[in-house]
Amino acid sequence: MQNLNPASPPQLAPTSTLGPRPGIAQFRPGGSSITSVIGPDLVIHGNLTSKGEVQIEGEVQGDIYGTHVVIGERARVTGGVIAEECIIRGHLLGTVRGRRVLLQGSSHVEGDIYHQTMAIEQGAFFEGKSRRTDDPLSGLNRSERTPEAMSPPPPPLPDASSEE
Repeated sequence: MQNLNPASPPQLAPTSTLGPRPGIAQFRPGGSSITSVIGPDLVIHGNLTSKGEVQIEGEVQGDIYGTHVVIGERARVTGGVIAEECIIRGHLLGTVRGRRVLLQGSSHVEGDIYHQTMAIEQGAFFEGKSRRTDDPLSGLNRSERTPEAMSPPPPPLPDASSEE
C-alpha cells in the first residue's frame, strides 16, 4: 500500500509556461521526436529505412538508411549504413556513408567509411578505408540508395553455353 501524505503532494513532471520540453532529437534540424528502436532480442533479416532516428540494440542483417543511426554496444549489423549522422558503439560489417560518423570506444567496424567528418575514440577497432568527401551522400541518387546498390552484386553464374 502506498503512503499518501497530504502534506507532500505526489511529484509530477515539472511544468513550464513555455510548454513541454523538447526531446533531444528535436534539436537536430528536421529531427523527429520519436526514436525507432530495434531491441536486443530482435533479429532483422532485411533492410531498414527511416526518415528519423534509428537505434539498433539487436541484430540487423541488411542495410540501414536513416537520418540519424545509432548502433548500440551489443548490436551486430551486417550490411551498409547510409545516414546523415552515424554513431557506432557495436559491431558493424559493411560500408558506412555519412556526413558525421563517430566510432566510439566499444565499436568494432570492418568496412569502408565515406564521411565528411569522422571521429574515432580510443579503444575503437576499425579495419577498412576511410575516405573524406565534401558530401558522401551526394553521389548517391535515388536508385543507388536501393538495397541492391548497397550490397555487392552476386557472382555471375557459369554459362555452360559459352565455352571458348
